[in-house]
Amino acid sequence: MDIIIEHIVTAFQQTSWLERLSVIFGIIQVLLSKNNKVSNYFFGILSITLSMYVLFGAKLYAEIALNMYYLIMSIYGWWYWTTNKVAKDRPISSCSKKEWQVVGVIVFGGFFLFYFILKGITDSDVPMWDAWVTSAAWAGMWLLAKRKIENWILLNISNFFAVPLLIHKDLYLFAALTSFLFIVAIFGFLKWKKIMRLQLN
Repeated sequence: MDIIIEHIVTAFQQTSWLERLSVIFGIIQVLLSKNNKVSNYFFGILSITLSMYVLFGAKLYAEIALNMYYLIMSIYGWWYWTTNKVAKDRPISSCSKKEWQVVGVIVFGGFFLFYFILKGITDSDVPMWDAWVTSAAWAGMWLLAKRKIENWILLNISNFFAVPLLIHKDLYLFAALTSFLFIVAIFGFLKWKKIMRLQLN
């Protein structure tokens, strides 16, 4: 554990301010998301935009695609929450059977799509790992935009596998951020659960 903390401190000292800002904005985004605040998307967009070049250097191509998807879904979510009257007033809810089917298509369809692309046309050394992390997160972001409580479960499945992947790639600062996001997502789930109960009163 001490070695990992030492790597994180060293990584923080060696990273550029753009990378540090990406991590800071990512932390702000998830904390705002936990509290069901639409402003989470603004900080998410900043974090995503700053982080993509780091992932390119690490050859995590599916993660770059994931960030592009995050960017699109963040813009969509921001628009969806602020301009659509129905969406703005939409309460937090659980997934329907049909929505779970969509989640299944995103997770497993995305996994196979990314795996074969990464395996076939890139020099990725972790195609299966990268594809799994990405596809699970894709589904989680879709559920977040829809204000479905299960978004936290899908995002944490992705986070759980992303932490060792990032450590494997020596991206210790990003691994620390993802570990933090994993913990916050647990509290996010509990917070949304509480909000759901208040909605029923």
